[in-house]
Order: sequence, then structure tokens, then C-alpha cells
Amino acid sequence: MNLLVRSFRLRIFVFLLLGLSITVLPLFTQPKQITILHTNDLHASFLPHEAYWIRTTPKPLVGGFNELAFAVDSIRKTRTATILLDGGDLMTGNPITDRVFKGAEGGALVEMLNLIGYEGWTPGNHDFDISYANFLKLAGIARYPVISANLLDNTTGLPITKKEFVIIEKNGLKIGVFGLMSGEYENLVSQNSRKGVKLTPPIAAARRMIELLRPRTDLLIALTHTGVDDDSILAVSVKGLDVIIGGHSHTRLRKPKYINGVVIAQTGSNAENLGVLDLTVENKAVTKWDGGLHQLWYQPDRKTVVTALVDSFSIEIKKEYSEIIGTLVTDPGGHETEPGLGPFLALAQQEAAGADLGFMNNGGIRKRLSPGPISKQDLFEVLPFRNILVKFPLTGRQVHEIVQHYVKTRHGIQISGIQCEWKKGASGSVEILKLHVNGKPLNENGTYTGAASDYLMGEAKRYLGIDTPTLTFLEETVFAAVERKIREVKDVELKTERRIVEVK
Repeated sequence: MNLLVRSFRLRIFVFLLLGLSITVLPLFTQPKQITILHTNDLHASFLPHEAYWIRTTPKPLVGGFNELAFAVDSIRKTRTATILLDGGDLMTGNPITDRVFKGAEGGALVEMLNLIGYEGWTPGNHDFDISYANFLKLAGIARYPVISANLLDNTTGLPITKKEFVIIEKNGLKIGVFGLMSGEYENLVSQNSRKGVKLTPPIAAARRMIELLRPRTDLLIALTHTGVDDDSILAVSVKGLDVIIGGHSHTRLRKPKYINGVVIAQTGSNAENLGVLDLTVENKAVTKWDGGLHQLWYQPDRKTVVTALVDSFSIEIKKEYSEIIGTLVTDPGGHETEPGLGPFLALAQQEAAGADLGFMNNGGIRKRLSPGPISKQDLFEVLPFRNILVKFPLTGRQVHEIVQHYVKTRHGIQISGIQCEWKKGASGSVEILKLHVNGKPLNENGTYTGAASDYLMGEAKRYLGIDTPTLTFLEETVFAAVERKIREVKDVELKTERRIVEVK
């Protein structure tokens, strides 16, 4: 009898145990949803601007932090769980970056992101444009994690952001997010602005983060400011990464890329789009994903958490920068082709410095101008950097080397004061057939002068192919020199000139 009872009890126990297993097991394997909302390269575009790619007149307005806040709030209401991240370059692009807020120049931008409810930000190279010290002040205002795994303090060896990563818990998921800066950081940031900062290789930093975070998380995200090409290289170089939320290259990925099991997303730039990436996660793996861009078309009279702050700074900036300083009477075209804005900017620096030659890097031209009135704010958005105008001596031989470097590399500069004819020689060499400086044949034994920004000349080897010469700082910004030139000529006409010509 006792054996029958014991056998019955054992069967009941096994039945209950199996039932419990069947009941509990799905709790651990049940798919869970998370939506990543993301931006990158906002570049201080807290106000809407013309959609330059639209051919109609007037062009519709797009972007601005008010539209961004509205979209974020709207999408949050339709999703089970969301995370809001930014891939860097919040700064540089609008005079708001010069306004001190809570002790930091550009601090109002960080406060706007606070109000919108960001949950992670990795810095971009332009977030250091004012100075490393100002970046630290910006990070101090942030009420969201500021993360980077490969930017270290030169003295302490510790992350300059204090945090390399953050683990966020949403909808029962542990989500690891770590930050990465471009391996080109030292070429992208002026020597003064990066003084005290050490960069480590991004892929090595990513491997270290994956080894640390993969066992502790269900989903692992790299928040990068490296550009979509380097993001793709990262995806094939590591194992254990699920998602890359990128920035730096201003790439508008209408649909994310999928490489080596890694989803790669980026939104373009200037607050024109909000990225939306829906993920299904099961057993520490992404089993389903769908993503795209939510375009931020401007709608008047919307009220959001940032409206008051946006409006107050908009009014303040318009008071100082709405003045019309000249008129553009010709279409400038691209900054890398003639006629373009670049040669005019190089000429303005040449004349302001009283130099023989002027140089302008294309990367320093941050906005396209359309024919019509030029306001002071338009010019600021073209030249938002605080670069100082410098003058420097050049030998005739160095001028020859600069032109050879230019035609060999086409390394993103415009030169004024030069007229040149050249042809390709054997094995890719360059033969200079004719080289004039301001209409006169180059004297290779002579002495000339050049003018450019202190940033460009700090990278003279890369841009000009020569060592940095002795620089005389002229106590004037490039912006001020160009503003004065526009005020003087009033009507800016960009002439079609073939200054450096290849002879076939």
C-alpha cells in the first residue's frame, strides 16, 4: 500500500515539475520588442531650415528641435519601449553655439536634449570645436549618459566622458550601449581643441567593450561617430555586436544596412530625420528588425517640451544675425567645383591678409548658399568655426610643391592667386607646364606669402603637402575677413575661372 502511495506521489511531483517547467520556460524565451530612436550630426540645427534638395519655390522647411521633440513624443506613445540615442556632432552650425548657458558655450543645445529625453550621447569631433574644456562643461550639463570608449584623458588615462558605456533596462531587456570616436579624430580636431585628449583605435576599443558587456546584456549597441564606411568595417571585424547607431558621414540611410549580422543605421544630418529602428530580441539575439527614417517636416504652432527654450534663443539670435550684409547674384554650385564659394572665400582671406595666395579647405564650408540676400546668419552657417586668419611666408619652390600636391591629391582645398596648366606624366607623375602667381610667372627662388585659417595651417602637411611654416596670427577670424569682403563688394558674383587646368 505504501508503495502505491509513494508511486502516486512521485507521479504527481513529476507532473507538477513538468508543468512548472512548461509554464516558466516561455518567460525566458519570449520575444521582446525595443525601438531605438536615434539622431546624429545635429550641428546646432535647433531651428527649421529650407529643404535645399526640393526644387519648388519657396522651399518647404524641415528640421528643428521642436519638430524632433514632437516626433519623439509621438513615436514613444506607439511603441512598447524605446531608447533615444545621438551619434555626436551636436555643436557647430548656428550662433547658438556661441551663447553661454549654464556655464558652457552651446549649453542650451544640451539642455534641449535633456528636455527631449535623450538616454545616450557619444561626442563627435565638432563637439570639441570650441575647446576640450568647453566639451567637458557640455557633458556636465547633460542629464543623460555621455559615453566614449576610446577618448582618454592624456594625464589620467581615464575616459574623458567618465563613462565608456551604459546598460539600460527596458521591457525586461538589458541593453548595453558603448561609444566610439573616429580614428581620424586627430586630423579632424585642431591641435588646441584636442590638447589633453588621447585617442585609442576604435576597433580595439569595441572588442574590449564586447568582451566586457556581452555576458551582461541581451542587446549590444555601438554608438559611433566614425562614418558609415568605418561602421561597416567594424561590423565585419568583431563578433558579438548587434547594432551600430552611427554618425559623422552624414549618410542618410533610408533603410539600415545589415552586415555580418549587425544592423547599421544613420539619419543624415541637421535634424532633418529621426531614425526609428524596431527590434525583436530573443535569447540575446536580434531575431527580427525593421527600420527607417521619419522626416521632420516643419509644422507651425506645435508646442513641445522645448518650444519655450527654442523660441527664446531664436529671438536672441535673430536680433544680432538677421542683418543683410550682401547679395549673392550667381549660383555658387558645389564647393569643390568652379565657380564655387570656395575660391571666393580663399580670395577674401588673401586680400584681408595682403598675401599673394589664399587657401580655403572645402570641409570648412558648412552650408550651401542660394542666390539672393546674404544675412549675417547665412554667413555664420557657412563659416561657423572660430578659425583665426594667419599669414605665412612661402618660397617659390614651396608654391610649386603645393600646386603639385593639389593636382595629385585634390585634397579638398581651394587656392586663390594661382594660374596653372599641368599634365599627367609617366607613372602618375605630374608635370607643371605653366605656373603663374597673380598673373606673373612663378620665381622658384623668390619669396611669396600665403593666407589661410590657423586650422588649415595646423594640418599643412595634409592639405598643402608642406611642413607648417612660421605663422603670423592676424587677430581676425576668417568669418570677420569674409564678412568685410561681402560688405565691400555688396553684390557677390562668383566668376567662372579655370585657374588650375589639366592639359590633355
